[in-house]
Amino acid sequence: MHTTLTRVTQRIIERSASRRALYEARMQAQHRRGVHRGALDCGNLAHGFAACSASDKQQLKLTNSANLGIITSYNDMLSAHQPFERFPDVIREAARRMGSTAQVAGGVPAMCDGVTQGQPGMELSLFSRDSIARGAAIGLSHNMFDAALFLGVCDKIIPGLFIAAARFGHLPAVFVPAGPMPSGLPNKEKARIRQKFAEGKVGRAELLESESASYHAPGTCTFYGTANSNQLMMEIMGLHLPGSSFVNPNTPLRDALTVHATERAIKNSEPGGGYLPFWQQIDARAIVNALVGLLASGGSTNHTLHLIAMAGAAGITLNWDDFDELSAVVPSLMHVYPSGQADVNHFHAAGGMSVLIRELLKGGLLHGDILTATGKTLAESYTQEPFLEGDQLVWREGLIQSLDPGVLTDIEHPFSPTGGLAVLDGNLGRGVIKVSAVKPEFRIIEAPVRVFADQEALKTAFNHGELERDVIAVVRFQGPRANGMPELHKLTPYLGSLLDRGFRVALVTDGRMSGASGKVPAAIHMTPEAMDGGPLARLRDGDMVRLDSVSGHLEVLMDAEEFAARPCAQADLEQYHHGLGREMFAGMRHLVGSAEEGASTFGGFEAAEVTSMSADERQHALS
Repeated sequence: MHTTLTRVTQRIIERSASRRALYEARMQAQHRRGVHRGALDCGNLAHGFAACSASDKQQLKLTNSANLGIITSYNDMLSAHQPFERFPDVIREAARRMGSTAQVAGGVPAMCDGVTQGQPGMELSLFSRDSIARGAAIGLSHNMFDAALFLGVCDKIIPGLFIAAARFGHLPAVFVPAGPMPSGLPNKEKARIRQKFAEGKVGRAELLESESASYHAPGTCTFYGTANSNQLMMEIMGLHLPGSSFVNPNTPLRDALTVHATERAIKNSEPGGGYLPFWQQIDARAIVNALVGLLASGGSTNHTLHLIAMAGAAGITLNWDDFDELSAVVPSLMHVYPSGQADVNHFHAAGGMSVLIRELLKGGLLHGDILTATGKTLAESYTQEPFLEGDQLVWREGLIQSLDPGVLTDIEHPFSPTGGLAVLDGNLGRGVIKVSAVKPEFRIIEAPVRVFADQEALKTAFNHGELERDVIAVVRFQGPRANGMPELHKLTPYLGSLLDRGFRVALVTDGRMSGASGKVPAAIHMTPEAMDGGPLARLRDGDMVRLDSVSGHLEVLMDAEEFAARPCAQADLEQYHHGLGREMFAGMRHLVGSAEEGASTFGGFEAAEVTSMSADERQHALS
């Protein structure tokens, strides 16, 4: 094991000891109260199976057979989740063949950031994660289930489902992906057309044709953003079946994997005889594995929020220092857009998850001993790939090395010696930056700032030619308490165009960027946010700022006392708080924590309670 991996993992375990002990105690208590319908009164149970077939009702009356709860994020507007329409039928039939049953326990919202990017609906995007977690909890609260299957893929959906799975940690959980759409228009060409449109050199008809050729079929978008980062992390934590994350939808192999996921959930249930609840499977080691996978793959910056919230739901306290320290030793092993030009289908064809996991295990950078949904450890089963032999699903040992070292490399020849994610500290606060797609010559930018209160103002300034110079664009009042912390990916073509014209350009914001953060250096998730009087609120046009992602510093270059004495700017945020349902999320804006705390509206679960526990109470939980 790599010494840094061991040290960081141990630090997380020690930091989380009281919180995790309380979490585990609560999961064990829930198990004792009854994890299935055997704890229900007859009237409760009759309501629970009233709509079932006669044969399913008979099985549900037998409390020694498993009943699976399906939480689905299906809708037919979102390409990644449209394939889930037929999954419940596949799952129900597979369960019946095992002498068990399955019911859709509930549906959760699944919004598409690609549709809402730059639109008012994006201001609900981050909060949708916690709404999804609550929705899944409502479905599972009927207490009819011995295990749960979670059907989800995209940006906030998987983190929300994970949070729910953690809070129902007494249940075994298997996550079931739908897979990526087939490859469409090459990513380089898509980015070129977007930038041409931003410059006014092509029209809307050409832009729409390009976008339609990129996003063209059922399945996940094929660039390596938050959705596909989710899939990689679920597999590297053992919540997906080995090799299942990037199998295309509506194929025989995809259906066979869904059937097998059903069978594993049943076997992992208490009636199935191999009881493996979520809380026993997912611990600090599994969370560290997810973080390592994120870094090695150049994954989404959104997970500097989500992974912290996910870990917190399982009683584990993660922070940005953990990201930073591991990023310094985890090499970059994947070049998938925006880090490279390949997409996730190319990654999968080159050897995919089995090669990536094999290489990270070889480098001592994964906890190979974690338990997984297969009933085996990660090291035992996740260097394998699934195949069909006739109608039979089998796993074979995966490739020993990548078939395309330009897309997926080995531990000895990384694309970069680090994970490409850095934490920034300084007199402007604390934030993160992803540099895996930023050229080395742009990783340190010193320039005067131009301050904006929203992304539309930046777009207007660009169109008027006001940014034709070295500039650090500061887009503030975009934090979770201000307006829900929308992604600002709409700015990428404008800033990228300035970069291509030879200017030195960067972005600083208390908002988010897309999971596909690209070539423009972007200091994001700045905290404290401007809404709370963070330092960004004291910046003025023309202030010199230095963004140094190499040393991890972000500073305004002026006298400290003079800067501290400046009054904070105010913004009219009323426009963000009404329309398209935004008024219904006022409570979440009030409750939400800081970016480094995961921008969660749950209040930290056990964390606050542990802080107020007496020494005797903490010791009792630990014992």
